[in-house]
Amino acid sequence: MTTLLAFILTLGVLIVVHEYGHYRVAVACGVKVLRFSVGFGRVLWRRQPTPESTEFVLCALPLGGYVRMLDEREGAVAPEDAQRAFNRKSLWQRTAIVAAGPIANLLLAVLLYAGASWIGTDEPQAVMAAPSAGSLAERAGLRAGDWARAWSDDGAEWQELRSMNDLHWQLTQSVLRGAPLHLMVSDAQGHGQRRVVLDLQTLGAREVDAALKKRIGIGAPFSEPVLGEAKIGGPAARAGLRAGDRVLSIDGEPIVEAGRIRELIRASGAGGTAHPMQWRVERAGQTLEIAVTPNVVAEGTRSVGRIEVYPGQAPAMVKVRHGVVEGFTRAVSRTWEMSALTLKMLGRMLVGEASLKNLSGPLTIADYAGQSVQLGLAYYLGFLAVVSVSLGVLNLLPLPMLDGGHLMYYLFEGVTGRPVSELWLERLQRGGVAIMLMMMSLALYNDVARLLGLH
Repeated sequence: MTTLLAFILTLGVLIVVHEYGHYRVAVACGVKVLRFSVGFGRVLWRRQPTPESTEFVLCALPLGGYVRMLDEREGAVAPEDAQRAFNRKSLWQRTAIVAAGPIANLLLAVLLYAGASWIGTDEPQAVMAAPSAGSLAERAGLRAGDWARAWSDDGAEWQELRSMNDLHWQLTQSVLRGAPLHLMVSDAQGHGQRRVVLDLQTLGAREVDAALKKRIGIGAPFSEPVLGEAKIGGPAARAGLRAGDRVLSIDGEPIVEAGRIRELIRASGAGGTAHPMQWRVERAGQTLEIAVTPNVVAEGTRSVGRIEVYPGQAPAMVKVRHGVVEGFTRAVSRTWEMSALTLKMLGRMLVGEASLKNLSGPLTIADYAGQSVQLGLAYYLGFLAVVSVSLGVLNLLPLPMLDGGHLMYYLFEGVTGRPVSELWLERLQRGGVAIMLMMMSLALYNDVARLLGLH
């Protein structure tokens, strides 16, 4: 229920803001607005103060909305209202009205990002787990427990890294730019500061997915190798492991962080047969030797080991909050960066340099909406900002049916001095409908595939 309500609220806010942008500028330009609709289909709620005023409606299918304006191309217009028709307005006025919707979404994203920054979020400290074996991070000299304190593009101008989320964002930006990322790191206590360069440009990557993250080697934050509660009757409980045990070594390999414990447990079932693992743990000041025989379970086409205990403590958290001015400037910057990132990914999907699996639909949005609401207001505002940016950028694409398509018509009119012919408008409209249906079908397929674990 929380996920459904969060999804409806998300769509409602974004649709209302988008359509209000069109509505507000249309009214300012002297256009008569006939209807302001949130959703499509059967009308659930209607309000119209006077017969001459705008009709506001809420419809049953909340997957979009529209603003219907007086237009001589769509029906007869009374002579006294002719000057209030959309088609009678100047080119710059029509352009402003159409562009106002996407711009409203981008402005909303700035406000949402700023609000999230002012409220603040609890995020994992940028203390890293052990890099993946053979990864770029391992070759660069990063180790478990290293704390990333600052980043730089060129090693000269440095900016503070406030959290692990901040680090992952900078990694993504550097990958997409094809540029190295300079890091200033220390140990977890802030001592022994040194510089590390991640040569991300050598990866030749065009998108950031799970496989690329493994090649980079920076994933989950550092977690102390301390065990959580063991499931009654599971391999860990039968062997005598207890909550609070600190793991010192497994099969003779020293353990410094919890991620390595999970890797060794999973790898123990790779052959399809369970073999005892020799654990050395510290409990109440004593060192114990414990033999643990994992269960072997199928995970897709692989066999993995499980011992029914969660290894690792929650990572160290930091409160990331910004002042009024800093929060607003960061919000503007983040909106710009997200807009550029969205355009880059769409462009790379179009030319085949990025997977079409990156395209998401309503099911994924609903899932993330529910998760972000449960995490807190700041997280939900940040999620809303991301979707608002995506909606704004998507609507500016030069595709018929979208605002960007109409802007392309007006660009043609401005260059040639004449509007696009009715014949071409009809042809382009049909093509736009086909493209939109393909995109929507692909997005829905990706949603279902993610839910079924196929992506």
